[in-house]
Amino acid sequence: MTGASGDRVPIDAQSVDAPLSRSAVFLTLTIGPDDDDLAAVRDVLGDLDGLLKTVGFRDLGAHLSCVVGFGATAWDRFSPFARPAELHPFRPVSGAVHHAPSTGGDLLFHIRGERTDVCFEFERLLLAALGEHVRVVDEVAGFRYFDTRDLLGFVDGTANPVAQDLAASALVGDDDPQWAGGSYVVVQKYLHDLDAWNALGTDEQERIIGRSKSDNVERDSATEARPSHKTLATIVDDEGVEHDVLRDNMPFGRPGSGEYGTYFIGYSGQLWVLERMLDRMFIGDPPGTHDRLLDFSRAVTGATFFAPSRDRLLGLADLARAPSDPSAPPEPSAPPEPSRPTPPDAPDPGLGIGSLRRTEGPTP
Repeated sequence: MTGASGDRVPIDAQSVDAPLSRSAVFLTLTIGPDDDDLAAVRDVLGDLDGLLKTVGFRDLGAHLSCVVGFGATAWDRFSPFARPAELHPFRPVSGAVHHAPSTGGDLLFHIRGERTDVCFEFERLLLAALGEHVRVVDEVAGFRYFDTRDLLGFVDGTANPVAQDLAASALVGDDDPQWAGGSYVVVQKYLHDLDAWNALGTDEQERIIGRSKSDNVERDSATEARPSHKTLATIVDDEGVEHDVLRDNMPFGRPGSGEYGTYFIGYSGQLWVLERMLDRMFIGDPPGTHDRLLDFSRAVTGATFFAPSRDRLLGLADLARAPSDPSAPPEPSAPPEPSRPTPPDAPDPGLGIGSLRRTEGPTP
């Protein structure tokens, strides 16, 4: 979410278009199998804004934000009667050499902020609220590395859409109006073989990436003997239109354990764009010309989610009912005439999703 000046509005849920932050947490959870597990999670999601404010108001400059995404299986539990058009589980990709596994997950929390401690505190309180109703299946704390470089030494995210192109690329539009403003999210955790990578010369590294290392200038793709990472990650449809995705990748690592990696997270208004990018990377275009970056970076997780707009998150409880569900509360009646007494037990027009309420300001 952005304000009129273009600056990010702090302390807000579902801020898909928030800019790159200094710190991030990528938290993947599964939900327990029982109805009370689902109800408890729904209550926590209903107060997500409140929880963000609890932590974020301690330092407005930290620009705390969080996006929650739902896996296909979890979405069907929350909303059995309506699903975004392209939402389905992550499809594994197997090329001749490399494989992108599908590891799944019910919920993704993408927590962002300018301070590590603020992200940490929000995650701590979030997990305490969710309690035994969820299980952590993956948890990665990312950090900004110098001038937004990955641990391979190259600037990451240069091709991200900006300004008015951002919403057009990252958010669902009029082609699926029920879910307009939401976003498909694909996440993968990559582990790097830095010893092998650093054994390459700079020129060979630049050929693989498709950019210069020092100043991030694109290399001429017409002179590539084999498609670079940049070329394979550029998606052009059959009509010649290029489709961007919003990446908010973060490096992570534990030097004492020899673990170095990049957490890939891509937002798109059309899931097929992200899936075609992975096909091109792992299979190649033409097949057999896989992304040579994969020779040094191994995908160990893969999951797909849908992040609804904030309005849809507010209405999550309503989506659990069929349109003709007789158990749904009736519409609130018109205010009674002044001369008539107010009928007792007037129906509650609330959404039944907890204390998350609409606040003033724009929504994604």
